[in-house]
Amino acid sequence: MHWSVIAPLIVFVIIIFGIGFWSNKFVKSSDSFLSEYFLGGREIGGFLLAMTMMATYGSASSFISGPGVAYNTGLGWVLLALAQLPAGYFVLMILGKKFAIVTRKLKSITLIDFLRSRYNSNVVVWLSAISIVIFLFASMVAQWVGGARLIESLTGMSYTTALFIFAVVVLVYVIIGGFRAVALTDALQGSIMVVGTIILLVGVVIAGGGIDNIMGDLVKENAELVSPFGVGHAYSPAYVSSFWILVGVGVIGLPQIAVRAMSYKNSRGMHSAILIGTIGIATIMFGMHLIGIFGRTVIPGIELGDKVMPTLTMGVLPPVVAGIVLAAPMAAIMSTVNALLMMVSSTIVKDIYLHYIKPDASDDHVRKTSFLVTAVVGVVVVLMSLNPPEIIVWLNMFAFGGLEAVFIWPIVLGLYWKKANKFGAIAGMVVGLSMYIVITQYFPNVLGVHSVTFPVISALIAFVLVSFATHRKIKDTPEFI
Repeated sequence: MHWSVIAPLIVFVIIIFGIGFWSNKFVKSSDSFLSEYFLGGREIGGFLLAMTMMATYGSASSFISGPGVAYNTGLGWVLLALAQLPAGYFVLMILGKKFAIVTRKLKSITLIDFLRSRYNSNVVVWLSAISIVIFLFASMVAQWVGGARLIESLTGMSYTTALFIFAVVVLVYVIIGGFRAVALTDALQGSIMVVGTIILLVGVVIAGGGIDNIMGDLVKENAELVSPFGVGHAYSPAYVSSFWILVGVGVIGLPQIAVRAMSYKNSRGMHSAILIGTIGIATIMFGMHLIGIFGRTVIPGIELGDKVMPTLTMGVLPPVVAGIVLAAPMAAIMSTVNALLMMVSSTIVKDIYLHYIKPDASDDHVRKTSFLVTAVVGVVVVLMSLNPPEIIVWLNMFAFGGLEAVFIWPIVLGLYWKKANKFGAIAGMVVGLSMYIVITQYFPNVLGVHSVTFPVISALIAFVLVSFATHRKIKDTPEFI
């Protein structure tokens, strides 16, 4: 037990619980439970918006697995990771004001609310709900595993014990506080993520004898470690370019990120969030992945990639400082988990249960059902996390690609193209989803590009062609388009 390292983390968790209980009073007193619990009453300002987007996007992949992959494959992975830098910019600029205005007019609380109003199709709703549940469960498993491995590294506990401790902490404050608790804790967690990244990067550079010395050691070990293509030429130009779809432009199609563009208070807040979020994401993505490869010269021979970051932190920093810095990956994981939990819970409760099963449910019944569903989802994810993969970044990337293949065109074309209709949306979603599953399972390296590339392109073609062919059958285009 590294008690001097664990103590700051315990303080951090106590603060998180405090925020959850404080936020609960808004949930109890709100006139609209659903709007408050799942969107924070649409009162999120610029700084909070930037932090919640950054904290939701920066996950176990960024802080645990990402540095581990960089440790093993070199600077090529750092270059690849920087495709994430404009993610928040793309989301807020492309969806931006129009998405916020439209969803307010429609009183949409979830992404599926918007899609239902735009396309007036139960098939679109069910395809959306199924995709969200399947892929976000995969993504949540990655976060749960990352949190458990971090606690395991710090305490010496078994993986299973660490997993249950992490799950209890997250579930309690998410169930109690809802979206407002998530956003407020994201502000704290996002700040910790940025500061922790800077501290650890400086610590690793000092421990490695400076950047010149580190780069020299890497070249001596293997010149491919400093190549943009990675060890064994793992990252071809085609693969690097296609990664811009997965973690750059395609982020618009991630429901857990897109819903953030529904929650902000005004356009001034959105503009501030673009600037703050871009700087924050750049700091984290560049810093954490650079730490991974630099750390290879400081502590060589780390076998499990997901333990690179905790091992480096405890190896190069004083114990108390290490505890504060390790709050950064814990913050990243918790903030992503709570966002995904809220997304899956809102899909099941608001989009399925209230719409198809019990539309006349009372506010009190909805409240209890939301709490119950969130708890059940959390327990199921824990059970799915009991046998973790070796490196969780690939599980997270799989979830990203699947969600983007399904949602990017129904969202973007649904907002900006009048001829987009339910037939085109269904065609695009089915083509994107089925092709993504087939390619990831059987043809993962078609023409050297990431497996999300062809599904996204094919989904666009199917959406546009079918919409053109059927737009005359749709008599009424929604007024907000």
